[in-house]
Amino acid sequence: MLPKDNVKALVFDVFGTVVDWRSSLIRELTAFGNGKGLRYDWARFADEWRGLYQPSMEEVRSGRRAWTILDDLHRESLVALLDRYGIRGLEAHEIDHLTTIWHRLDPWPDAVDGLLRLKRRYIISTLSNGNTGLLVRMAKRAGLPWDLILGGETARAYKPQPECYIRNATLLNLDPSEVMLVAAHNNDLAAAARTGYRTAFVIRRSEHGPGQEIDLEAERAWDVVTDSFIGLADAMGCPRR
Repeated sequence: MLPKDNVKALVFDVFGTVVDWRSSLIRELTAFGNGKGLRYDWARFADEWRGLYQPSMEEVRSGRRAWTILDDLHRESLVALLDRYGIRGLEAHEIDHLTTIWHRLDPWPDAVDGLLRLKRRYIISTLSNGNTGLLVRMAKRAGLPWDLILGGETARAYKPQPECYIRNATLLNLDPSEVMLVAAHNNDLAAAARTGYRTAFVIRRSEHGPGQEIDLEAERAWDVVTDSFIGLADAMGCPRR
């Protein structure tokens, strides 16, 4: 079976797959710090903030806390990190501004052109742990041409919980086998595949910076393996114009 056979929708992991979260965070944190006279290793700060991402969601996945959107988790993690770094005295609106850096992440250079090609043939959507408001604002700023926004909030389950994949396929009136997850993360694809999704691995070798050690190659025979959304569009039979 060819990768495009039977697939009706492509759904995308966003952080790291569609957008370059690390460079975007570093840029905005550095600009904010310069404006406040704060001199810190903002690359390290960005990595530590991202490092709190999975532990904060695990509190929700485990049932230890009620459903909480990612914006709120990001803000809580930021406040904890500011305290760890000894950065005090910021106004609430400044903390809000920093929290919403995640709304203003830049897409990888190939992302928009590839998505536009794929959109001509397939339903394209997010399948992100980001909340709806975050992802809509990101899309408006970055020109990401989604047909709709799906993810953790619409499923009330965070990836890699199977409910996130299954419930969002149901929202599309599709069987999981008719949906392809596109991700730069082998573990996300493995979880989706267990629910019946088709899979496309897009390698993002600099997601975690120059020292990246994970997700540098496909760990399984995913349906598509490529290094760009342009290559994905080619593999899915979407013509160039």
